Amino acid sequence: MAEPKIFELNNGGMIVKVSNLGCTILSLSVPDKHGNLGDVVLGFDTLEPYQASLGSFFGCIVGRVANRIKEGKFSLNGVDYTLPINKPPNSLHGGHKGFDKVVWEVAEHKEGEHPSVTFKYHSCDGEEGYPGDLSVSATYTLTSKTTLRLDMEAVPVNKPTPVSLAQHTYWNLGGHNSGDILDNTAQLWANHVTPVDQNLIPTGEIMPVKGTPFDFTTEKQISRDIQQFGIGYDHNYVLDCGDERDGLKHAARIKDPKSSRVLDLWTNAPGMQFYTANFVNGVVGKGGAVYNKHSAVCLETQGFPNAVNTPNFPSIIVQPGDKYIHNMVYEFSVE
Repeated sequence: MAEPKIFELNNGGMIVKVSNLGCTILSLSVPDKHGNLGDVVLGFDTLEPYQASLGSFFGCIVGRVANRIKEGKFSLNGVDYTLPINKPPNSLHGGHKGFDKVVWEVAEHKEGEHPSVTFKYHSCDGEEGYPGDLSVSATYTLTSKTTLRLDMEAVPVNKPTPVSLAQHTYWNLGGHNSGDILDNTAQLWANHVTPVDQNLIPTGEIMPVKGTPFDFTTEKQISRDIQQFGIGYDHNYVLDCGDERDGLKHAARIKDPKSSRVLDLWTNAPGMQFYTANFVNGVVGKGGAVYNKHSAVCLETQGFPNAVNTPNFPSIIVQPGDKYIHNMVYEFSVE
């Protein structure tokens, strides 16, 4: 049985701490406009609060299927599958004990100019209700002075299965303890969103964002239209208009005006949940910092929510022997 541990990746430009518990990013420190390192990730000082699920999926990789599956049900090749209803009335982020709550095997930890760590997990047939064995790996690499890359792969062994992993880090570029992110600006390379019903399940519509409060196709302050959603943003954006580079699409750019830190996210995933930490309330985190509503943004690149039950969404079914590949590049800068 693997033990939960903390690993540091340090290339002299940025420092990232990750754990094999849920492949979790515990901290990520990058310079601001004055060259001062600051930790831009919500989280805890030790692993115990993660094990106790005190945060809402802080920093982890979620799976076997990220986001919501309607009523925890789907059919595949004539077989009906039932999943745990861990977020009534739906199944969320893989169930009661998803990939975020298991301890992954440490396959490799490299130091040097491009430090990296690779975690592996074998998910069994029937685990949290999902079909077939699945071999999963996740590698975090510092590819340049201020760039983190995440490569996720999964291969079904013996049955077709839905697979959609997501990295659920809560980002606050002003620093994890700097308050809310409402004055940050966001640009999302998405001309469409997938609107949801009252249970946060997509209706199946792929809706243009132009002329709506969903529109982040040009840079705008996150606070500008947020009140039109009541509690905040928690929506899947269709990544359909970003520049491509090395097989990845530009998905998002977040800027913090105080520190001048910028995060550019690139991915090969079709969608991205843009979430403004609407349900974070009084969580005591690193150094005693208290995290509240809108204290961060999540940029969860993913397959579309409830894709298993929505025929017009891109399929998330992977066949035995085929490989699910999900890449993300987080580029930090100042401007």
